[in-house]
Amino acid sequence: MTIDRNIDLAPYTTFGMHAAAEHVVVVTTLDELRQALAWAHEQALPWRILGGGSNVLLTGDVSGLVIVMRIAGRDVTIDGDDVLITCGAGEVWHDIVTWTVEQGWSGLENMALIPGTIGAAPMQNIGAYGVEQASCFVSCDVLDVTTGTVTTFDRDACAFGYRESVFKHALRDTAIIVSVTYRVHQTARLVTSYRDVADELHARGVQVPTPRDVFDAVVAIRKRKLPDPAEIGNAGSFFKNPVVPRATYDTLATSYQDAPHYVQADGSIKLPAAWLIDTCGWKGYRSGDAGVHARQALVLVNYGSARGAEILDIAQRIQSDVRERFGVELEREVNVW
Repeated sequence: MTIDRNIDLAPYTTFGMHAAAEHVVVVTTLDELRQALAWAHEQALPWRILGGGSNVLLTGDVSGLVIVMRIAGRDVTIDGDDVLITCGAGEVWHDIVTWTVEQGWSGLENMALIPGTIGAAPMQNIGAYGVEQASCFVSCDVLDVTTGTVTTFDRDACAFGYRESVFKHALRDTAIIVSVTYRVHQTARLVTSYRDVADELHARGVQVPTPRDVFDAVVAIRKRKLPDPAEIGNAGSFFKNPVVPRATYDTLATSYQDAPHYVQADGSIKLPAAWLIDTCGWKGYRSGDAGVHARQALVLVNYGSARGAEILDIAQRIQSDVRERFGVELEREVNVW
């Protein structure tokens, strides 16, 4: 294990912001993770975990120790139709989805091309096109930072919600996910009801889809709608889709009768953040190298040399406009460092 000093974090994040970390260590095993935490404790330094860097906005240099999670590993247990896959927290999410599809297994295909690592998936409860990782989640092994012991969390213990989990709040600074187990299936259990997916399959002439068909459709949709971080710095969706009380939606609908909305099981209404932002006129906005993507208003972008503070300023102005116009609060998905 090597601890480096004054490392530029731009290559470690999809936004590509230049910011120096005081100390950086890449961990590939549980023992190395424990050693890194012990070193930070001995030096009385704060620490942060960085996975794929796809959900982080750097607004300045980072003090303390940045621990880059690269614990790998893939284990498979087959029990009839069920396939249990246990993956190290440092595995790349899309690589795991691709691998399951190549095996002919079903369950993760709707979440293709979501950036980030396996360890971040439960924390954020990632999801796309009608499926959340929670639907396939079995358990995760979690390191207790204080005691150094590893405990297994089942689905209930993770307290999953819409882009939420216990790891984002109550356990944010005391627990680190080191591996995750998912249940996928040898027979297809496809979710194709999401309109974009259904339309893409229809356009491709697919009448009886396979997991590969759904995977290919999702990849095509995401590539059309979202900028490639390798070409334009971004962190995907910058804001969560707000869920509001029915009364809030009813008030909004008096002026915007065609506003897209999705009724939730408890009667609340989910509103597309992209529509709110676009309606406020922000899609395609650019100031220097910071801006809002021209095809997807939910994605804030770094066209080259934008500073994190510039992106954050745009985000806060968007939040203010949406609040003033619709009476709706937008919450960031992206973590600001």
